[in-house]
Amino acid sequence: MKSKGEIEAAICEGIAHFEQEYMGRGPKNIQTHLIGDFVVIRLQGVLTAAEKHLVETLSSEKGRDLLKQVRTQLIEIARPKLELIIFAATGEKVVSMHHDISVITGEEVVLFTLASPSLFRETKRN
Repeated sequence: MKSKGEIEAAICEGIAHFEQEYMGRGPKNIQTHLIGDFVVIRLQGVLTAAEKHLVETLSSEKGRDLLKQVRTQLIEIARPKLELIIFAATGEKVVSMHHDISVITGEEVVLFTLASPSLFRETKRN
């Protein structure tokens, strides 16, 4: 049985590989938090140069809305791949997925709800 840290690390690794292959580049930083039946993934530095330019060129609301629509659509299309990453690491089926991205900070958050809390072994504390 994996530890909580091992599960979180496996998800980070899977998401980094996904971002590289599917989106064309990886984020600068990834953090995963397993909290009960939730998996929260925070990706920092995800915007491409073209996306930054789009947001800066168009009016702030139009650029933001367009970028959010495109990113959300891409994530929804790739949902089966993302669910496999989560299942492989946690052993639990994904029930729902939620996603948002900030065009100001370049931070993306993906939240997965699992069918039940993932089991993990407790790590020894000194």
